[in-house]
Amino acid sequence: MAVSSEELGTKDIKKLLLKQAIPSSVGILFMSVNILVDTIFVGQWVGSLAIAAVSVVLPITFLISSLGMAIGVGGGSVLSRALGSGDKEKADIVFANQIMMTFGLASIFVILGLFFSNEMLLIFGANGNILAPAKEFFYPVLLGVPFLALSMMGNNVIRAEGKPSFAMISMIIPAIVNIILDIVFIKFMDLGLFGAALATSISYTSAFLFVLWFFIYKTELKLQLHHFKFHKKIVKEITSLSFVTFSRQGVVSILAIILNHTLYTFGGEHSVTVYGIISRMLMFALFPVLGITQAFLPIAGFNYGAKNYHRVKETISVSIKYAAVLATLIFVVILFFAKPIVSVFTTDQLVIDETPNALRWVFTASPIIAIQLIGAAYFQAAGKAKKALLLTLTKQGFFLIPLVLILPHFFGILGVWIAFPIADVLSTIVTAVFLKKEMNENLIESTDGKLL
Repeated sequence: MAVSSEELGTKDIKKLLLKQAIPSSVGILFMSVNILVDTIFVGQWVGSLAIAAVSVVLPITFLISSLGMAIGVGGGSVLSRALGSGDKEKADIVFANQIMMTFGLASIFVILGLFFSNEMLLIFGANGNILAPAKEFFYPVLLGVPFLALSMMGNNVIRAEGKPSFAMISMIIPAIVNIILDIVFIKFMDLGLFGAALATSISYTSAFLFVLWFFIYKTELKLQLHHFKFHKKIVKEITSLSFVTFSRQGVVSILAIILNHTLYTFGGEHSVTVYGIISRMLMFALFPVLGITQAFLPIAGFNYGAKNYHRVKETISVSIKYAAVLATLIFVVILFFAKPIVSVFTTDQLVIDETPNALRWVFTASPIIAIQLIGAAYFQAAGKAKKALLLTLTKQGFFLIPLVLILPHFFGILGVWIAFPIADVLSTIVTAVFLKKEMNENLIESTDGKLL
């Protein structure tokens, strides 16, 4: 399934997108199944309160590890355009700087997390009885976060090289490791949440080891000692684009804080558990749409760097169409099978009664999110950091957070759930306006000037 970086600029767009998207989607599927099964095991074998504890901890660890994702995506954009323009030396320097930035920043944040764990957990919503199990889960997971950050960074670089199959494997391995160790540590050794955390941390390490193997034996990038020196211009370029992804995760973490506190205030501990299930389903159900978005980035970035603007526009159009069809099918499944899906996670009747309708509300606007995701991804792939940042923050930052703060005062807990589709619609409209203007004015090789 792998392609060389040069083929990103020559192969048929539809075939290329599918070739890139299938392994990307499978990788995300395994990663989301990993999180999903983890939640099911914890809910069934430890208790519904444990789901709430995990929902509090994961936004903290993902915020820290997202440094690696951010540097991987931002640097991947720079690297894709360098490969597209034939500058292999710059690509090598970019990758070396990504490694140093990721390791240094992740380590600093992990140390801060160890020293200020109680404060972090309370800020992120470890209220009442949630605090004790959250602490049990937090420490082992935190120690594995630097390995997760490096593997997430490496995964995006692998994708930027046009080798999505290897990126897929780097996501499959930790999923399998985590599921197996979950069964051993939680079910057979009865280690509870500590066992779940230990399994998660070991799985992060397994992902890092595979990524390390790839960059020793399979990469087009040939790093030498002189590449490992910070280049101010390249660091600035990586940082400006990485800031987009990290800001998105930062806003997602702020949203998690607000959601956990709001849900606890208006619905109690079980409502935090409800969102824990919904957040897992968001990643799991939308895996093919996210796979297309990931596949879109290197294709658009390479062709933008090569000034093949007609191919960039075709990639945008095809990606939106494919993602929209998949998102619509996903919504139909959620609409009709919400209750059976929820029942898999827990036997807590209060959670089972509340979650299905909440799940349907959250997924209501799924059919139109393709425009929002691909539009924001385009500006990142093209290296247009300010617009990418603006569009990336639109849903959670400009719309969803204010709506979550306001609507529950009028509609109670329902206000939290209806905030999601309203934010999706508003952010999609904003993204569509920006994207259509960009395609009509700046991708000047195109001829039809249409969004879809």
